[in-house]
Amino acid sequence: MSKHDFVLEAQSRANVGKGASRRLRREENLVPAIVYGGDKAPANISLAHNKLLHALENEAFFSSIITVNIDGQSESVVLKDLQRHPAKPRLIHADFQRVQADHALHVKVPLHFLNETTAVGVKQGGGTVSHLMTELEISCLPKDLPEFIEVDIAELNIGQSLHISDLKLPSGVSSIALQHGEESDLGVVSIIAPKKSADTAEADKK
Repeated sequence: MSKHDFVLEAQSRANVGKGASRRLRREENLVPAIVYGGDKAPANISLAHNKLLHALENEAFFSSIITVNIDGQSESVVLKDLQRHPAKPRLIHADFQRVQADHALHVKVPLHFLNETTAVGVKQGGGTVSHLMTELEISCLPKDLPEFIEVDIAELNIGQSLHISDLKLPSGVSSIALQHGEESDLGVVSIIAPKKSADTAEADKK
């Protein structure tokens, strides 16, 4: 479980559509959003832009259960989608999914790589760490939701890789990809050999 407590204040919004959303963003500095799922109807809400933007600066926000207070009523949710302006530091829209204690979540959590500078292939072979994935889509009950997943590459040598099946997932957590079979056991991280200098490459040809 995440050790962070994220709480957002929100207001219901009756006016929906592109025009109403543009006015919210332009005139009131609010972000239109929706809360859906569970046994309730979807709720259209608005959130203070700057407060949501500040919360997003914390990596844990993306893989935590968030409390959204809508007109004084609390909802437990996870962030499912976020739309940003392509050129400006502006949030366009957010989607939140309600959390139910007995229903599994499908969420993406960040990967934290350990021992990158001391891995065998780096320290002894001069190799470079190549991150093939930076997050993993998982399934778990809300109580088992991890803030991140650690990937220890200490023993990884040049030319070697770790795949999803090599990761040590917390209890109660499973990989969505692996549920689709061995062909979905994608690479997570590898160590590639150092590039040869021009002089070394020329010497090898002789």
